[in-house]
Amino acid sequence: MNDVTRILSAIEQGDLRAAHQLLPLVYDELRKLAAQRMAWEKPGQTLQATALVHEVYLRLVGPSNDVQWKDRGHFFGAAAEAMRRILIMNARRRNAEKRGRDLQRIELNPELLPAVEREERLLLLDDALAKLEQEQPDRAQIVKLRFFAGLTNAEAAAAIGISDTTADRYWAYARAWLQREMAPEGGAGEG
Repeated sequence: MNDVTRILSAIEQGDLRAAHQLLPLVYDELRKLAAQRMAWEKPGQTLQATALVHEVYLRLVGPSNDVQWKDRGHFFGAAAEAMRRILIMNARRRNAEKRGRDLQRIELNPELLPAVEREERLLLLDDALAKLEQEQPDRAQIVKLRFFAGLTNAEAAAAIGISDTTADRYWAYARAWLQREMAPEGGAGEG
C-alpha cells in the first residue's frame, strides 16, 4: 500500500491529521493537472490553477466528504471529475444571461478569440460527455481521466482496473463518439 492510499484510508477512519499529510504528497501532481486544464481557459481568468487545486482538495478531503477512497487512482479520478465540474460551473457562470451572454461583444484583441471558442467547446464537451456517461459510463470515465486528469492511457487503465488494450478501445470509441456528438448539424467530422 503506497503512502497516498494509506493516508486516504486514515482520513476515512477520521484521522484529522492525515488530511494535512496528504496535501504535500498530491499537491504537485494536482497543481500540474490544474495548470494543464487552466491552459484551456480564456486569458484574464479569475480562477487560477492554485485556487482550482485548493477547491478540488477541499471537495475531496473536506469535512463534508463521505467518500471511501479505494486507492490513489480512485482519488485522482475523483480529482479529475471535481476539476471538470468546477471548470464547467465557472464557464456556465460566465455565460449566464445575467452576465450578458446574449450581448454581442466585440473583442479589441483578436488573439483572445480562440480562447472564447475553447470555452464554448468545453461546454459542448461537457454536454456530450454527460450523454456518453448515460450510455457508456466506462468510456466516459476514460475521457475524464485522459482529458481532465491528464493521465496517460496506461495510467487511466490502471486507475479503473482494465487492460491497456481495453482502455485503447474505450478511448478510440469515446473520441469518435464525442466528435460526432459535438459536430455541428450536418457537419459530422468537423469537430
